[in-house]
Amino acid sequence: MWIHEQSDWPDFSWDAKALTSKLADIGHRQGRLLGKMEGLGFELKREASLRTLTSDVVKSSAIEGENLNPEEVRSSIARRLGIDIAGMIPASRDVEGIVEMMLDSTQKFSQPLMRERLFDWHAALFPTGRSGMQKITVADWRTIETGPMQVVSGPVGKEKVHFEAPAAERLEKEMQTFLAWFDNSDDIDPVIKAGIAHLWFVTIHPFDDGNGRIARAIADMALARADGTRERFYSLSAQIETERKHYYNQLEKQQRATPDLTDWLSWFLDCLGRAVAKAETTLGNVLFKARLWDSINQRPVNERQRLIINRMLEDGFEGFMNTSKYARLAKCSNDTALRDIQELKARGVFIQNPGRGRSTSYRLPDQIER
Repeated sequence: MWIHEQSDWPDFSWDAKALTSKLADIGHRQGRLLGKMEGLGFELKREASLRTLTSDVVKSSAIEGENLNPEEVRSSIARRLGIDIAGMIPASRDVEGIVEMMLDSTQKFSQPLMRERLFDWHAALFPTGRSGMQKITVADWRTIETGPMQVVSGPVGKEKVHFEAPAAERLEKEMQTFLAWFDNSDDIDPVIKAGIAHLWFVTIHPFDDGNGRIARAIADMALARADGTRERFYSLSAQIETERKHYYNQLEKQQRATPDLTDWLSWFLDCLGRAVAKAETTLGNVLFKARLWDSINQRPVNERQRLIINRMLEDGFEGFMNTSKYARLAKCSNDTALRDIQELKARGVFIQNPGRGRSTSYRLPDQIER
C-alpha cells in the first residue's frame, strides 16, 4: 500500500520534538549566512545569488539525468536579472524554460501558487510539447490514457521503480487540496512546509514529466518565503544532487510508509543544513574573486585576459589553463595567448603548475596579497 492509499492521506503528522534541534540549527545557519551576505555589498550579493541560482538550475536538471550547459544557464539568469557578466552566450530553449520557472518561483515567491501558474511552469519546461522524442501532455494534468504513473530513476533499461503515483482521475481533487494548503497553512514552520510540499507534490506526480524539477521549485519557493528574500544564497537542489541516492531512497521509503513524515523531514532538514553550510564555500569564492579583481585592477588587464580570468572563476570551469585552451576561449592565436599568459604570470595572477612542455598549465593564486 502506497502512502496516498492510506486512509488518513493526506493528514500528515510528524514528531515536532524530534525535529526541534534540527530546525534551530538550520535557523541559526540561515541567519548567520544571510547576515554575512548582507555585509557583502550590492554587487557581491548579486554575484553570490547568480552563482547559487545557476547551481540550482543545473543541479535540479542533473538529478533527472539532464545535463545543461552551466554557461548558458548563467547567461540566461544574468540577462533576466539585468546583471552584466563577461562572456555572455545565447541559451537553448530548454535552458530558458527552466530558468524562467526557477526565477518565477524564487523572485515572485510571495505570489500565490495556482493551477495556472504550475501549467505555465510546465509549458516553459517543455516548449516543444515533447519529452525527448515522446509527445506528452503539456500545461495540464496527465491523463487516464497514459496509464499508471511510475516514478523511476536510473538509465534506460536499468530503471528502478520507487513508487506508483495516484491515478489520473484523482489529480484534480488532489491538486486542489495541495494548492489550498500551500498558500493557507501559515501555522506550519516554513522550513517544515518546504519539506512537506516537496514530498506531497512528488507523491501526486500530476504531470507526464518534469515533476521532480517542479517539486524542487516549489520547495525553493517555500524556502524563499521562509527567508523573506528573493536572493538565493544556498542551493537545496545542488545538495540533493550530491546525495541523489539517499534522496531517492528516502522518497521510496516514505512512499511505502504512513503519512507520519518524521523520517522524511529529518532527512530533508539534514540535507538543507548541509546545503546552507556549503554556501559558506560560495561566499568564500565570491570574496576571493572580489579580492583578486581589487588587486588586478590596480593595473588593468586587457579584455582577453579579463574574459579568461572570469571564466576560470566560474563554478563550472574544469581543470587548469594552458595556451591552447586560452587561445580557444579568447578566440586568438596561440602566440597571442602565450604573451597574455606570460604577462599574467609575471604579475602573479597566474601561477605555473609543475610540468613543462605540452603539459605546462596555470592556475589562479590561492590567495592575493593586499
